[in-house]
Amino acid sequence: MGVLIYGAGSHYDFDDRVLAHLRAAVGNKLRRRESFFVEWTKGAVDGGGRVSLWITSDVPLQFRFAQAEPPVNQAWVRALLDSSYTPGGMILTSEPDASADEREG
Repeated sequence: MGVLIYGAGSHYDFDDRVLAHLRAAVGNKLRRRESFFVEWTKGAVDGGGRVSLWITSDVPLQFRFAQAEPPVNQAWVRALLDSSYTPGGMILTSEPDASADEREG
């Protein structure tokens, strides 16, 4: 289980594979100096609801992995990047959803 640390200590747990893809997409956006929202749904185990963060180069951001970083599925990264240009911002989807979207597109 990896951790996304946002700002002055807010932390969010993610599977290392999910976190690797989020890092690739966020890094791509920040290299372009683009600020954006990233949003995901919390599971019932974590109390449910949604989390939405404003991502900008002005806020410190760390990605901490428990294991070696897994290989990155470029279709999943593209799906995350594509969603970042919508009014709702980058929506963190699961890998199968991203792959299905790629096949349909």
